[in-house]
Amino acid sequence: MITGKRYKIAKRLGASVFEKTQGKKFALRMDTKKAGKKPRRAGSDFGLQLLEKQRARVTYGMSEKQFKNSVENILSKKTTNINEALVQELETRLDNTVYRLGFAPTRQASRQMVNHGHINVNGKRLSIPSYKVSIGDIISIREGSQKKALFKDLNEKFKEHKVPSWLTLDEGKREAKVQGMPKIAPNELSFDVSQIFQYYSK
Repeated sequence: MITGKRYKIAKRLGASVFEKTQGKKFALRMDTKKAGKKPRRAGSDFGLQLLEKQRARVTYGMSEKQFKNSVENILSKKTTNINEALVQELETRLDNTVYRLGFAPTRQASRQMVNHGHINVNGKRLSIPSYKVSIGDIISIREGSQKKALFKDLNEKFKEHKVPSWLTLDEGKREAKVQGMPKIAPNELSFDVSQIFQYYSK
């Protein structure tokens, strides 16, 4: 169960921002607290835009500066589909890729995994969670980390995990390849991408 600061953040931004608050237990707790309370009034446009920005930032575990730089970088390139570009920018972070592969149960755990040097990209040890993977990159668990308790029963966990189509995973080798760019439908996201760009356009 999640408590403390993270619980308060999930209560404010929504259960989807943390993997551990997406279960029935947290939802039941929230429903119990809401019982008997008056519904909140709809916020201002700016307030809603701020909320969506915070949801995306917290979901991917980025600092305010990191997130702002990512958005401004996309805007400076004058990309045709900025919404898709932002999703790809967030999804191709190394820590998120490690999470999507099922190497770690949460994005927070995957960030720690990368920080501690357990992950290789193209055979080289990388400890930068924000590193952007590219098509053709090979992501693997470092040989010296394979037997650590951190990866115990990983093969069993793979059986319950669905790897996105832009990645291919060799479970035996615990090695994956980036075979395309992320394609995620708006209804699969926990935040509204368009609202984020409206927030930064002010």
